[in-house]
Amino acid sequence: MARTVHCVKLDKDLEGLEKPPFRGDLGQRLFDNVSAQAWRGWLEHSKMLINEYRLDLTSENGQRLWMTECEKYFFGEGSSAPAEFKPV
Repeated sequence: MARTVHCVKLDKDLEGLEKPPFRGDLGQRLFDNVSAQAWRGWLEHSKMLINEYRLDLTSENGQRLWMTECEKYFFGEGSSAPAEFKPV
């Protein structure tokens, strides 16, 4: 049976993540408060961030920016596209 959480992003009771997306406090916080549907939305948003900021997620700086934006997306003021971003 799927686990249900009250999603902080979508403000609904929805199916939760199967496991924390990564280790640490933020990973556990996401597991406890984010739905699988909202996580998929973050992954799509983060693709744009990775491409626009040309993030190297193997570097500490790239990971730090990605994690900061993830926390803002779910628990802060929201993560937005860079000013220069023009969707096609």
